[in-house]
Amino acid sequence: MGILSRIGVAIDSDLLTRFDQFIAKHGYTNRSEAFRDLIRDRLVSAMVESPETFVVGTVTLIYDHHSRLLPERLTDLQHANHDLIISTTHAHLDHDTCLEAIVVKGPSKRVQKFADLLIGTKGVQHGRLVMTAPKSSVLKTA
Repeated sequence: MGILSRIGVAIDSDLLTRFDQFIAKHGYTNRSEAFRDLIRDRLVSAMVESPETFVVGTVTLIYDHHSRLLPERLTDLQHANHDLIISTTHAHLDHDTCLEAIVVKGPSKRVQKFADLLIGTKGVQHGRLVMTAPKSSVLKTA
């Protein structure tokens, strides 16, 4: 961590009230830490948009495992992109529904394209990609 700098920020009183409610709800002990987290989150979000940024993340899929050939199609896609996958976890939510969480790494553009292929596969009910950049990547561009 670098040297702390003190800054002043002018905020509309209604917005500050809502922010104070937000930080209380999320367990922050002070506004400064909440501001730092919001700033870090925006910097990481902007960074992972760059196609060559090295990212890590998860692709979460919900699907009916009875969907014709769906598990095989998802497995084939994962094998074709094995270099992007760190691990996969499969959970049975009920008799029909499965959740698959795929931990991924690689250039942002490739990870996004891979996630789009998985999420867009016919039979996937819901999917989401969450990406972040490791701390070392964030520091290099900051």
